[in-house]
Amino acid sequence: MAHELASSEQPLARRLAERVRYYAPTIITAVAVLLAWELIVRVFNIQQFLVPKPSSIVAAFVDQRGILAGKVFNTLRSAVGGFVLGSIAGILVALITARWAILSQAMMPFAIAANSVPIVAFSPILFNWFGPSNPFSWMAIVAVIVFFPVMINMVRGLTQVDPRALELMRSYAASDFKTLFALRIPNALPFLFSALRVATVLSMIGAVVADFFGVERATIGKYITQESASFKFENTWAAILLVSVIGIVFYLIVALAERAIMPWHVSVRKSE
Repeated sequence: MAHELASSEQPLARRLAERVRYYAPTIITAVAVLLAWELIVRVFNIQQFLVPKPSSIVAAFVDQRGILAGKVFNTLRSAVGGFVLGSIAGILVALITARWAILSQAMMPFAIAANSVPIVAFSPILFNWFGPSNPFSWMAIVAVIVFFPVMINMVRGLTQVDPRALELMRSYAASDFKTLFALRIPNALPFLFSALRVATVLSMIGAVVADFFGVERATIGKYITQESASFKFENTWAAILLVSVIGIVFYLIVALAERAIMPWHVSVRKSE
């Protein structure tokens, strides 16, 4: 019994040690950068409106947490709503275009060209289409940013299938529907989740950019512009810090969903 308990604890201890070794360089680097930042600002007496100290940013974050909390909802709603809309649209269009190769080849250049359009230039047009106070305007801006990476990666996953696996499905006289759900979609999942993880970050960027153009004032983007105009740059950095934390949490949620949905994939098994 004691031997079995010892043998079960040994792999757990080894896994914990491996996790520590995996994350230690990242944590040490982050701490070193923050310490160097704080030291450089203090030693060279850099003005706060140029680069505030990390300690000042944290103090501003604690001081403004109540105000920031009241502005998070609208920005987060835009990010999550646009992420869901853009992802669903990207997946559906990918399923359609991947079915017919000629359609995929015809649309892909347009998708890449449309993806290169700066969202800052596109935002006023979307607010004009849907209304300056309509929450869907914010979500549409985020959805445009999210749509193309999801669509392009999903098409790649659906089409870049092992020819031998396709030949095997044909030898069993599998229908296109069966091939899609048994082979193509499982093959596309790693591509899809790779795009979704990128899209989480893009959705927060898009939501804050949309805040700059919308009329809603209770948003993180509006708070950033107001505090910058008032030369309260430590508050601006505190809002940026909050957006970064939300983006990281959003990213981790999608990463956890990836681990839950496709635990069989080599990328997930390697990280365990």
